[in-house]
Amino acid sequence: MCTSVTWESEGRHFVGRNLDFEISYGQRPVATPRNYPFHFKNGLCIESHFAIIGMAAVAESYPLYFDATNEKGLSAEGLMFKTAKYSSARGEGCFASFELIPYLLGTCGSVKEAKGRLGEIRVTDEAFSPSYPPSPLHWMICDQKECITVEVEEGEVKVYDNPVGVLANCPSFDKQLFNLNNYPTLSPKDPEDSFAPSYALSSYSRAMGTHGLPGGLDSESRFVRGAFSKLNASKEKDEKRAVAQFFHILRSVYQIKGLDAVEHGFEYTIYTSCVDMDKAVYRYMVYEDFEIREADLHSCDLDGCKLTEF
Repeated sequence: MCTSVTWESEGRHFVGRNLDFEISYGQRPVATPRNYPFHFKNGLCIESHFAIIGMAAVAESYPLYFDATNEKGLSAEGLMFKTAKYSSARGEGCFASFELIPYLLGTCGSVKEAKGRLGEIRVTDEAFSPSYPPSPLHWMICDQKECITVEVEEGEVKVYDNPVGVLANCPSFDKQLFNLNNYPTLSPKDPEDSFAPSYALSSYSRAMGTHGLPGGLDSESRFVRGAFSKLNASKEKDEKRAVAQFFHILRSVYQIKGLDAVEHGFEYTIYTSCVDMDKAVYRYMVYEDFEIREADLHSCDLDGCKLTEF
């Protein structure tokens, strides 16, 4: 599955994710300039929009974004959500699931604007092509100030405020958030002994405050672990150290090949991303090595009309 996280460190704003799956789609960073036309299934064509950069598989010259950020900092990440049930409606106001990221990031400059758009649309089950059927997804959408989660159940678009800035997979976001109530005693500090006044306990190890932090690869465990790591990780003033710290946060929910057997092999973290929302710089590393690669939206011709594949 996957995990997404937002993080602020001394005025710098980051968002990123682990893409956990058993197969790769040849994805790479792709920049969409302002004048690349987006043709949507409902007949709408947007010929001018905000520039976008993110990880995508390009098919028929169309960027199928896994996650992306626009020039204003609005970001969206699509994660597997097996219980998603899109609308079967067609026509005006309907957007296929693969169109949601380009539509929102192309036309909105903030979460507030995206919320307004989401209240007017339906997300449909239309496929991009026979080779690319619709994937059951939900989305984390954020900017430098706010974060929301978007899910589609029984054709209804549900928008949740996301106060922890973390998203994993099933169950639904409201249940994932409620589950955090089971872990109020977790802490970076050693716990105080409150077992019984007549029997004194002593810590036999460091980090006893994290005893009980779930360590599984299942989505509920990753949600708790990701939230605890993100909310307690130390802030870094230096940009290089802040980027490194963000990658470490996502490594707390990293999936190692061989530990999660699925039908066609093993699910693992294919790539980890760290996006600077303020600068529209997309950084990432792949499973095979730890070199941090970088793609800068502003290195492209933002007023162009052709995709840039890094």
